[in-house]
Amino acid sequence: MGNKGNLYLIPNVIAEHTADRVIHPFVKEQLKTIQHFLAEDIRTARRFLSSLKIYTSIESLNFSVLNKDTPVSELDQLMKPLSSGSNMGIISESGCPGVADPGAMAVAYAHDSDIRVIPLVGPSSILLALMASGLNGQHFAFHGYLPVDGHELSKAIKTFERESKTKNQTQIFIETPYRNNQLFSNLIKTLDLSTRLCVAVDITGTNERIQTKPVSDWRRLSIEWPRLPVVFLFLAH
Repeated sequence: MGNKGNLYLIPNVIAEHTADRVIHPFVKEQLKTIQHFLAEDIRTARRFLSSLKIYTSIESLNFSVLNKDTPVSELDQLMKPLSSGSNMGIISESGCPGVADPGAMAVAYAHDSDIRVIPLVGPSSILLALMASGLNGQHFAFHGYLPVDGHELSKAIKTFERESKTKNQTQIFIETPYRNNQLFSNLIKTLDLSTRLCVAVDITGTNERIQTKPVSDWRRLSIEWPRLPVVFLFLAH
């Protein structure tokens, strides 16, 4: 790999004001070797690094945008510091780079360019929710966001439920916080009564709440979910 720099995958917090609890000291040590960063939103990346209190000046750091709209043709320029021997870091907006995150394209570029990729340990709402769900952690699928349209949403839920039942596979997805209640209503209306549904709210945050119940139990409750990040998981029997 010659004198090329290393590409570090830097975990971010998934709930406000939790860096002291969820960002390992080893991550902070590695960050001291990095002056060049790729991030979806430079402002929030700066704020995150500033909160760690490891740099004398955030202004001396270099940031470039890498998001879902970044064309692959720009990667040569974005990753240039690595070619000249400087380390680079990818910072996700939330959680771990490359997992439900556009950082994956930079990681793929690094592998194609014989650049060492170093993942750093940090919180992933997807894995933490799966751990706490009591559902099948041996076989699972993450689907990102489900369709917004009501008919398409119900159709997708039914398709994933059939897949879950056939393969004994936990289905995992997320939603924009202001649509949490609509999605939950559609889930308990569409899923079979015996399907186990987990709702994992504000993982690692002050309002963390993780509950798994059969759909038949959820239907008997009257719940208003907050506008906070939620991971939804289900397993059909």
